[in-house]
Amino acid sequence: MSKYTDIMHLTRPQSKKHPPMPRGDRAAQFAPFAALTGHEESIKETARLTTHRIELEESDQERLNETLRKALAFIQEGPFLTITYFVPDEKKAGGAYQTVAGRLKKYKEYEQVLVLEGEEEIEIKEVVAIEEGEG
Repeated sequence: MSKYTDIMHLTRPQSKKHPPMPRGDRAAQFAPFAALTGHEESIKETARLTTHRIELEESDQERLNETLRKALAFIQEGPFLTITYFVPDEKKAGGAYQTVAGRLKKYKEYEQVLVLEGEEEIEIKEVVAIEEGEG
């Protein structure tokens, strides 16, 4: 027999001055406290993976240049291209590769930028692959 048997089944005492606190407010008292503001975001940013830039072999670079020359020769016809290029990460080393497809609209020679329909701009120095195709 337990020493608390006589009080185990009694109801909890209620204050006559203070009404009971709503359950949601009571739970909020025990919510986690973020002492280090931004710490969790910093951890997520550190854990985010990036990819290193690929350095093309000389033969791959020549093939890329030849495909680019052909596309630029027919720029008035708006050749359909699939371009894979590197996007440097703004916050840490590395970046990510993206592939876009569309018609070549113009070439900004001074900036060395390809402009696809929809005004998407791609720096030539970031391009790793170009495929010509039908769109």
